[in-house]
Amino acid sequence: MTHAAPRHPAQSLMRRMFDAAIASAQPARCIPPHLPEEPRGRIIVIGAGKASAAMAQAVEAHWCGDKSRLGGLVVTRYGYAVPCTHIEIVEAAHPVPDAAGQTAAERMLQLVSGLHEDDLVLCLISGGGSALLPLPAAGLSLEDKMVLNRALLASGATISEMNCVRRHLSAIKGGRLAAACYPARVVTLLISDVPGDDPINIASGPTVGDPSTCDDAIAIVRRYGIALPAGALHLLRSGQGESIKPDDLRLTHNEVRMIATPQMALEAAAQVARDAGYAAHILGDALEGEARDVGKVLAGIALQVAHHGQPFKPPCVLLSGGETTVTLRGDGRGGRNVECLLSMGLTLNGQPRIHALAGDTDGVDGQEEIAGAVLAPDSLTRAWALGLKPQDELSNNNGHGFFSALEDSVITGPTLTNVNDFRALLIEAEATPSP
Repeated sequence: MTHAAPRHPAQSLMRRMFDAAIASAQPARCIPPHLPEEPRGRIIVIGAGKASAAMAQAVEAHWCGDKSRLGGLVVTRYGYAVPCTHIEIVEAAHPVPDAAGQTAAERMLQLVSGLHEDDLVLCLISGGGSALLPLPAAGLSLEDKMVLNRALLASGATISEMNCVRRHLSAIKGGRLAAACYPARVVTLLISDVPGDDPINIASGPTVGDPSTCDDAIAIVRRYGIALPAGALHLLRSGQGESIKPDDLRLTHNEVRMIATPQMALEAAAQVARDAGYAAHILGDALEGEARDVGKVLAGIALQVAHHGQPFKPPCVLLSGGETTVTLRGDGRGGRNVECLLSMGLTLNGQPRIHALAGDTDGVDGQEEIAGAVLAPDSLTRAWALGLKPQDELSNNNGHGFFSALEDSVITGPTLTNVNDFRALLIEAEATPSP
């Protein structure tokens, strides 16, 4: 993985922690312990998400049965494909869907039709699958789905709220893919990128029963003032968009296995910090809210640590995960992690001894091919020297532009996994006065 050269040892340590978090969720590491036994019948591998191709590759590499019986199709983000021998890999657009994703979803449903009880469907699901399986419900077009996705991404809705709406306007999400596999056995391996690790919210739960309703989706649309295409509104109001419920008999043979989570990634990062002599404290793996507000709160905790040694004594590292949201106000380059980090910097106001890193473990923060950035005590000073006004950049949602100008972006390239956002604040010990 590549990064800008660290300006300070603290930055080097935080980047090693970020890399450890990503490494903990690599499919080659977490797939093998969860592979099911070989069935008597057919074996079909399907999946969707930013990690799905790497997951398929790991299945092929570690399958203990007859590899010639493996086959199927997974869809991943453009640039995230890896070579497989038996499982077909296709690429599609994310976060706004395209025709390639729709075609892949249609083919996936065809692959699992007409199966029998002795057959096994191994479903590989990771974050990003919602956009990569954009099969519209009856009465909707792909263009409708594209418009809807853009509106959801700009609304400020949480990921669980966005996925609730998506599930009720889809022909494959909300348990519909699993229902299509019936009566075959379905084993779903999940890499979680959502707060709380609820399977229904990972790629909008294509193989999981959905307890939410069309009425719930309508309430979310109204809450955020999201304009829906006429066909979508009809599906929700009429109830025709209702998803597959958890007690549906077609889900009887389903099994879900969570193989990588944000908590696991944070624990891996914490171990790197401890090995370097820092106490490590995980504040939470599911912190949500407006990115700029989360940044202020985290900065406030770091200041309390630095000034008063509460609730932890420095030197220490504060770690957190989860998925924040950004309500678009300006026309900047966006990115929820860099927006959180810039807001954090404004609150810290150059406080010495506090460094921070925020990044998305999939390597893409927002729509930029940039994972995130690092914040140093002198970040604001260097920005002012370049003629930048940090508060204006935050108001314009231009976190990426701000940190790119400082050459403090964190660039990983495709990580081939996704366990949500990663945030680390490193608080150094106060210097001991010279005798």
